Amino acid sequence: MSNETLFAEALTHFPGGVSSPVRAFRAVGGTPKFFKKASGAWFEDEDGQRFLDLCMSWGPLILGHAHPDILAAVNEAMHEGLTFGAPSRRELALARRIKEMVPFIEKMRFVSSGTEAVMSALRAARGFTGRDRILKFDGCYHGHSDGLLVKAGSGLVTFGAPTSAGVPRAIAELTSVVSLDDLETLERTFAEVGNELAAAIIEPIPANNGLLLQRPEFLRRLRELCTKHGVVLIFDEVISGFRVAPGGAAERLGITPDLGTYGKIIGGGMPVGLYGGRKDIMGVVAPDGPVYQAGTLSGNPVAMAAGLATMEKLTPAFYADLEAQAAKWATAFETIPGLHCPRYGSLLWPLFQDGVRRSDAVKGGAISSFNRLHKALLGQGVYLPPSGYEVAFLGAAHGEPELAHFKQAVAAVAKDFA
Repeated sequence: MSNETLFAEALTHFPGGVSSPVRAFRAVGGTPKFFKKASGAWFEDEDGQRFLDLCMSWGPLILGHAHPDILAAVNEAMHEGLTFGAPSRRELALARRIKEMVPFIEKMRFVSSGTEAVMSALRAARGFTGRDRILKFDGCYHGHSDGLLVKAGSGLVTFGAPTSAGVPRAIAELTSVVSLDDLETLERTFAEVGNELAAAIIEPIPANNGLLLQRPEFLRRLRELCTKHGVVLIFDEVISGFRVAPGGAAERLGITPDLGTYGKIIGGGMPVGLYGGRKDIMGVVAPDGPVYQAGTLSGNPVAMAAGLATMEKLTPAFYADLEAQAAKWATAFETIPGLHCPRYGSLLWPLFQDGVRRSDAVKGGAISSFNRLHKALLGQGVYLPPSGYEVAFLGAAHGEPELAHFKQAVAAVAKDFA
């Protein structure tokens, strides 16, 4: 069946025909691709067309699609049982590896998604501090739980406003919102409500509303203010964790949060999430403490096996090689007239605009140009994330042959942007 036929049926089953909104291609136009198989950096749609994948399932596949070692680990695990609803040795093996790579994680809890990890970390912070209010940053995405689908309210920094229907205003108003790269408002917010805040949560490398690279002094000051006011600092590293360094953004920036949230890479392509950090904060989580959190598939043995098979390959040498390769891809992107490609490790953001640190600074023309680029490169067999606000992900499977294909595709479309 063709992509068009499948999508027509999907529209009768799912809102927008998809199980996650951005997949609907509404931002870039056209019919979504239905993929049937993948290997390395490539996948094939139901029309039999082959694409070079620069999305990589939105980040988990740092080793590439269908890596043989991950498949072998999953095969072994699933033949012992798909799920137990009970402890397994594989949880311990993956936890040991994570603690080796992220020393500030003293205790952790596996969950099934990044959204669940963030939701649970915030609940733990509230239980630990006895406070209700949280602080987030406009331009950072932390999943779709109610208290985080919030933007800055009109006027007062102490009140947030829902960005999604179905989010009660009373919940949104427990979230204070500050723009990224706005040190003055950050200082004022802590002066006004710092002693009411249970937690401040931020993507230390904001990468879900564009790659909004922050000045280190902004993040360092946030750490200082949290310490001063007894606020739990949470780094949301669902994207950056185990992608930009063994210890993620916390390692590269030299800033230690109190809790961290993770997902994507630690599942090796299987659904997973994790939150963890200081043992005194994690000590409030049931059954040790009064903060309840549970999950039927938490610590799923198949996900643990896939995650461990991935994490065992993430050595300092691996990251050095990936960093060097990613720099070549950013350079290739920038041969397109007018395009800039901010990069952090193997995260790339092709944007027809330069110097952007806040999502509200992105110009409409930059996004419309990206939409043209998406369509043009799709016609050349290159699959970019279907939104100008999303980053591209590279991995070990993006080698020299893939780079050569990409350069050829870029050369074919560059004249249309001159």
